[in-house]
Amino acid sequence: MRTVTVVGASLSGVYAARELRAQGFDGRLVIVGDEPHRPYDRPPLSKDFLTGRADEDQLALTDAEESAELDAEWLLGVRARGLDARGRTVLLDNGRTVSTDGVVIATGAAARRLPGDDLAGVHTLRTLDDARALREELTRGPLRVVVIGGGFIGAETASSCAALGHDVTVVEAAPLPLVPHLGPDMAAVCAALHRRGGVSLVTGIGVAGLRGSDTARSDGGRAAASHDGSAAGPSLAEGVASRRTVTGVRLTDGRTLPADVVIVGIGATPNTGWLAGSTLALHDGVLCDDGCVTGLAQVVAVGDVARVGGARTEHWTSATEQPRVAVRNLLAGRTVDTVRSLPYFWSDQYGARIQFAGRRHEADTVRIAEGAIEDGAPAEGGFLALYERDGRTTAVLSVDRPRPFMRARRELARSAGPVESAAL
Repeated sequence: MRTVTVVGASLSGVYAARELRAQGFDGRLVIVGDEPHRPYDRPPLSKDFLTGRADEDQLALTDAEESAELDAEWLLGVRARGLDARGRTVLLDNGRTVSTDGVVIATGAAARRLPGDDLAGVHTLRTLDDARALREELTRGPLRVVVIGGGFIGAETASSCAALGHDVTVVEAAPLPLVPHLGPDMAAVCAALHRRGGVSLVTGIGVAGLRGSDTARSDGGRAAASHDGSAAGPSLAEGVASRRTVTGVRLTDGRTLPADVVIVGIGATPNTGWLAGSTLALHDGVLCDDGCVTGLAQVVAVGDVARVGGARTEHWTSATEQPRVAVRNLLAGRTVDTVRSLPYFWSDQYGARIQFAGRRHEADTVRIAEGAIEDGAPAEGGFLALYERDGRTTAVLSVDRPRPFMRARRELARSAGPVESAAL
């Protein structure tokens, strides 16, 4: 191969670029990214960056020295709009085409949105620009914040907003947050972290829509109208434009939660639209075999956009482990290696670290191996729980027990099956 194009200047895209050089590829390396920013780490966006404990420099995934070593051609702020895989051409939305011998698809996923969420004060949190806008909005506090979705992004964002002194409510349509990942018993224990953090949790109820009022907001996104929601007059400062602003969240039980800020965290959709019309198979991601290889040997996919061996896993660990296998197979021209990593994720909420590894099944029983649960919540010092079935451990969960968790995770990895097969 003379040219390899990585489409997506994401975490998995950077790791793929690193692997290409580490595995001996010395040809032309092109990295395409739809954001104007250099690659950055996303997990801190909902945590330290949002609360102001980290700045943008601390998010960077590469520095000047590594960028020089990668010797890549960076095409940032430009979106891929098509792939002629057989003709080996990546089409860009600025009219340019990139001829290439191999392609790594690392375009990630985009935040799902709600109808009517174009109201001022409504945010998603997926990109650096999203986090910038939300961080600025939160400086208007104290505010009434409603977080829709109690998954990882929702919970972490709620935790950060509470730490900043805002009045926070989390709305989760499922009976409990994180039930698919942890099961009902442990999900209930982790849900108690919301209450311990002073956050209201509304579960088992969906969102019917958003309420808004006519107001004027400046270009910076701050409300320029009085608290009664009356429209601002023409005497406002130059640059202020009329825009409806969120005032509440309507629930399916008829209630309305008042809100100054709404954060939508209801999952993500893989960025595959640009591949429509290509020969690649698409179904909730780019379909790949167990080695991240698509139906074409010269095209591989990694990270949030890739459905590897039947599962699409939106976690940092997968995004950093899949590129090694994908690049090896791309350079070999066929599948010579498969993904063998054990599913793993972590989440920081309300000063606690939740860690999970393994493949939980509905039939598993849960045993507290260390620490304790008190009044339905993690006791001081946390706990370590083992998921077991037929006399063997299938998964492990920890709250604030990192060292015992790592030991249990290593033991689990030694006894686990060879291929990552469960979405987390």
